[in-house]
Amino acid sequence: MPKDISRRKVFFVVFGGINFPLMLAMILGAACATGTSTSERFRANYNETGIGGLFNAILVEDSLHGFGQFCMVVLSLSTVSNNIPNLYTLGFSAQTLWSKFQNIPRIVWTTVASGAALGIAIPAYLYFDQVMENFMNIIGYWLAIYTAIGISEHLIYQGSFKSYDYDAYDDSSRLPVGVTALFAFACGIGGTVVGMSQTWWVGPIAKLVSPEFGDVGFELAFGFSFVAYNLTRPFEKMYFKR
Repeated sequence: MPKDISRRKVFFVVFGGINFPLMLAMILGAACATGTSTSERFRANYNETGIGGLFNAILVEDSLHGFGQFCMVVLSLSTVSNNIPNLYTLGFSAQTLWSKFQNIPRIVWTTVASGAALGIAIPAYLYFDQVMENFMNIIGYWLAIYTAIGISEHLIYQGSFKSYDYDAYDDSSRLPVGVTALFAFACGIGGTVVGMSQTWWVGPIAKLVSPEFGDVGFELAFGFSFVAYNLTRPFEKMYFKR
């Protein structure tokens, strides 16, 4: 976008463009999930073949028939677009690990990542899809930790976007050392462990809330990391001056 465009306009356009489709999809998803408790046929299909079986019961059986099958194909292919940004940004992530990786074109990173994802996805679907699903449910708590650290640094220690030194983005000697962030991340993991309620592990605090539905891992991960970061970040700035 042009530099002189209204920031408020950009915000509301992006906010609306992301949130309205997401809200529609999430409401529809909640309605589909509710069907597993109100319809024996929906429940049986879901228990037998998962989300695909539930969608088949809704869209195909006694419903849209052939057109429903077409919708199922489109829906399954649409998941590919979800992975495109993740695979593309691998090139940027690799370059932040080591400056020499900048010499490797991003298309190479994307191609390698696609091959690795495909190699994992095929056996995962055939043999351990449930294991992968449980694993992904557990690692999703990192977002709360990342958010707590990012919000703290921006709102408390930077104050505004104008205070950032944009010329220092690739100069490690001018960037924060990261000791505080690592410590806060570790504390956030501790909050996750005691608050999560997943297939493989139910934390002691989650058990106090409810053995089955008492997952407060996300909230505790945010709280633990937020407190830990803000208790130690002033000392890091004092000692390293950055």
